[in-house]
Amino acid sequence: MNTYNWYSQLIKPSWSPPSWLFGPVWTALYAIIAVTFGTVFYKAFTGKLAWMVALPFALNLIFNFAFTPLQFGLKNNLLAAIDILLVLGTLIWALIALWHASPDLRWAFYANIPYLLWVSFATVLQLTITFLNR
Repeated sequence: MNTYNWYSQLIKPSWSPPSWLFGPVWTALYAIIAVTFGTVFYKAFTGKLAWMVALPFALNLIFNFAFTPLQFGLKNNLLAAIDILLVLGTLIWALIALWHASPDLRWAFYANIPYLLWVSFATVLQLTITFLNR
């Protein structure tokens, strides 16, 4: 409850989505991530894809999972803003690497477009919240 109160008291832009929307969106995105990232890791483990292609996917997961503890555990907007930039950067890196390395995995590239769009939006939102609450 303390975390909810803290977040609800932050200054947010007028275009900020309601809090209840984040759960369903992330649930759908995590399903996409599980299938596509899982496929990339499987291909890397079986030697059908270079580990350097899987590296940005692994880093993306680390940064993605770090966001909630940084934002809501530490209640640190600046660290969360840095982290979300790393999520976005590693996702772009991962998708570019995948596109060039494996034409048979282009479906995974396309499947991650909703994730890319949401993370782009979330990045702008987090940077705005960080700026407004400095």
